[in-house]
Amino acid sequence: MSQPNTAAVRPRSQTRSRVRALTVTAMLSAIAFVLMFLDFAVPLMPSFVQMDISELPALLAAFALGPVYGAVVCLVKNLIHLMITSTAGAGELCNFLLGASFVVPAGVIYKMMKSRKGALLGALVGSVVMALFSIPLNYFITYPVYVVAYGMPLEAIIGMYQAIRPSVNGLLECLVTFNAPFTLVKGLLDVVLCFLIYKPLSPILHKDL
Repeated sequence: MSQPNTAAVRPRSQTRSRVRALTVTAMLSAIAFVLMFLDFAVPLMPSFVQMDISELPALLAAFALGPVYGAVVCLVKNLIHLMITSTAGAGELCNFLLGASFVVPAGVIYKMMKSRKGALLGALVGSVVMALFSIPLNYFITYPVYVVAYGMPLEAIIGMYQAIRPSVNGLLECLVTFNAPFTLVKGLLDVVLCFLIYKPLSPILHKDL
């Protein structure tokens, strides 16, 4: 009885797997782009700081396909958003960097620990990394560019934080007091939603085409 040509089967299997990964990545990137518009204000934050869950599809990609694909979802959604940007690309750059700082650690840890515990640990670590990274990123890039792009004095921005908590003094303290906890909560919200929907979506995320 003739044996199957395993050398030929293997490349076809790898090709199908690659096509599936790219298709799922494209789908999740499109969903992430749409979710960028479903933002909303939250209490105890200035009105210009909005909450959204557009990193959720990237987190799904990082778990289902690997950390690189999670970062690609973050990149693609922001490349699409560049077509309608009002921040000269600075907002998209910072959104991408924050998203990648969240999903890449989560995906790497889950890749090393393929279990629910590993996924939870990775997602929590990613949330903390994103929150901490938001401080220098906003301090050196986001807010200086916004001051130029929107013509709003930095003192006016700080004043919006001081309207909530008068004791804060300076941009760095505002970022530590408000933005870092806000970013952490944003990441944790994505984590909760991911754990709620990952299992029901798993057949779609892992199904061969």
